[in-house]
Amino acid sequence: MVLNAVVNKPYHIIERQKMVQRSHKPIYYRLPRSNIYMASYYSLFTVGMCGVVYGAYSLIKGKKTE
Repeated sequence: MVLNAVVNKPYHIIERQKMVQRSHKPIYYRLPRSNIYMASYYSLFTVGMCGVVYGAYSLIKGKKTE
């Protein structure tokens, strides 16, 4: 059957729930790929904040007239 891989997927909810509840890490680091998600979030947040600070600095500094 073509849809066999979609329909007959293993049920891992109970195993993952036990893994999350057993862990003593903070909630945002408990899942398997959470390090990748948090690193990408922190890097995008840092780039965004640097852009905001640069923009505010440029606005405060203003143009130099010669």
